[in-house]
Amino acid sequence: MKWINNMVFVLTLFGIMDHTLAQQYHSDALIEAASFGKYRAIGVSVNTANRLFVAFPKQNTDYQYGLTEIVNGERVPYPNEEWNKPGEEAGHFVSVQDLYVDANDFLWVLDSKPAPSGSIFGDKGEAAEGQFKLLKINTRTNQVEKRYNFDDLDKSKSGLNDVRVDVQKNKAYLSDPGQAAIVVLDLATGKTRQVLEKTSFTLADPDLILVYDGVEMRDKNGKPFMSNVNGIALTHDFKYFYFKPINKKHLYRIETQYLTDESLTEKELESKVEDMGDAGVTHGLIADKKGNIYLTNSLDYTIKYLSPDGQLHTLVQDSRLLWPDSLGIGTDGFLYFSCAQLPQDPNWSNGKNRTELPYRVFKVQLP
Repeated sequence: MKWINNMVFVLTLFGIMDHTLAQQYHSDALIEAASFGKYRAIGVSVNTANRLFVAFPKQNTDYQYGLTEIVNGERVPYPNEEWNKPGEEAGHFVSVQDLYVDANDFLWVLDSKPAPSGSIFGDKGEAAEGQFKLLKINTRTNQVEKRYNFDDLDKSKSGLNDVRVDVQKNKAYLSDPGQAAIVVLDLATGKTRQVLEKTSFTLADPDLILVYDGVEMRDKNGKPFMSNVNGIALTHDFKYFYFKPINKKHLYRIETQYLTDESLTEKELESKVEDMGDAGVTHGLIADKKGNIYLTNSLDYTIKYLSPDGQLHTLVQDSRLLWPDSLGIGTDGFLYFSCAQLPQDPNWSNGKNRTELPYRVFKVQLP
């Protein structure tokens, strides 16, 4: 089978790998952690007791719950039924986008419904402004302890996507592809700062068009999928913050001491960004305790990781990894992640539904 592997490598190199050929890939290391039928999972996180939390945004055609805990393979609405009931009032989820369990075992829930101009999904909703909130949930008591409303955010342009929480500095860092910026939220005051806005580090490369099975990922109007800064990661020592756009191959990082320093000018802050090299087209990012940075890559159906020595490794490659997205790490030694299958949607696939049900969360052992 060596010739198949070589052929796939060559086709991947030139960006023309066909999914039919990619189906030759199978890894016994890839384990199904949960299956959801027609419900598309996005956000994934795991706490120290290895409780698996999974979110389902309302961009989905089929929708039932915004946030769930997976118990015995079943979706249980979390933190309760009330939060998951329909409604856009304060006590309900609008569209849960990302999850993150912090170093103190609190689950942070990013409920983000971008304005049409800030959405990466091609949404054409009627709302002139987005709706955003960040919840802090105690996973021991299953109670919501804090809520942030982003009152000083430009909600006509923002599209908050991912969140990481720095318990050392009492800050939250969020990617905002809608404004091509990093948002720094002060957890003490609730105030936000927008940094690195529309820089070469946060802007997508407009010439990088994603292609799957020979089909360019464009909406019905011919507009290509394009995401500015999207995936983010925070190291366990809180020293480095990693980030990159989907439509850009290079990965970047900055020390959090600079990211949180309000005395620095924008130019001074830009000078502190480090280019970590070509990591490919990636979606979700997460760091482990060893300092590895995991990156999901849909073009070659892989999960990769950047080790502390700067080398890029492949953790797993499998044809079932269709747009691997958000990640969580358990104390059981496994990396958990969703597969959103975004390029399979009719909206991004010339009107053809190529979704391969069921939607699933997978896990793979950490190196």
